[in-house]
Amino acid sequence: MTFVDGPVTVRVPATSANLGPGFDSLGLALTWYDEVTAEVTGSGLVFDIEGEGADEVPRDETHLLYRAMDAAFDLLAERPAGLRLTCRNTIPHGRGLGSSAAVIAAGVVLARALVVGGDDRMDDRTMFGLATDLEGHPDNVAPALFGGFTISWVDGAAAETLRLDVESDLTVFVPPEPVATSLARGLLPATVPHADASFNAGRAALLVAALTTAPERLISATEDRLHQTYRAEAMPDSYKLVRQLRVEGVPAVVSGAGPTVLAFAGGLEAWTPRGWLHRELRVSPRGADIVP
Repeated sequence: MTFVDGPVTVRVPATSANLGPGFDSLGLALTWYDEVTAEVTGSGLVFDIEGEGADEVPRDETHLLYRAMDAAFDLLAERPAGLRLTCRNTIPHGRGLGSSAAVIAAGVVLARALVVGGDDRMDDRTMFGLATDLEGHPDNVAPALFGGFTISWVDGAAAETLRLDVESDLTVFVPPEPVATSLARGLLPATVPHADASFNAGRAALLVAALTTAPERLISATEDRLHQTYRAEAMPDSYKLVRQLRVEGVPAVVSGAGPTVLAFAGGLEAWTPRGWLHRELRVSPRGADIVP
């Protein structure tokens, strides 16, 4: 038998990348989850999508979930005759909370789980490399797959990640309108001053220490000079909120490419701008998990 009988369900977390100074390298898994179920069928492709993006995302082979599964099936050298895919989406799209990384992580984990002996035929490192290729950078897919706090890099052509267990109160402030990642990346300069690069290198190293052993250093450790200021014009309200929180001593950053604001603290509901979503979270110790 090539494929398992019956449906397989995966729960995958939202993620926050960059965390201030760790551009394209640092990421956190958050206790906010999408759930996706896949089942091999005799023919065709059927989508059932509820929640975030249900009225916007495609329901054919162009859907990112299918493309991730298709790439994983290629690596596994298997091809199902048909698929039924059910998505229960709660992670906001286009808000810097890793919704695309969650879809990719769900897809590669589901494809591996649907194939008999899939764990032996595609190990975690290979799966992570595939997910990074699909996403284009590793900072969100690493925590989406493995949970916790991740430090990721590309060594030659190979994506690598180091996962650490950390605990922190977290708050996200999610604005009502998205900002496209492509727009946010397009605002970044091709080069930056050496002093700014040096500054961020030091702050990124400090952030690892702050999250693991020295939380009192978080306000300094979350400073950034490489991306947030350049992107401010695309998300002025987010940048304003980050500055207001930091003036009050709250470690706050733009989550990923924005426009969500992430704060390393709880009890901040009073800071929520009108029309924004406020949600208190923790670091998720688990990444994409098969639901028993």
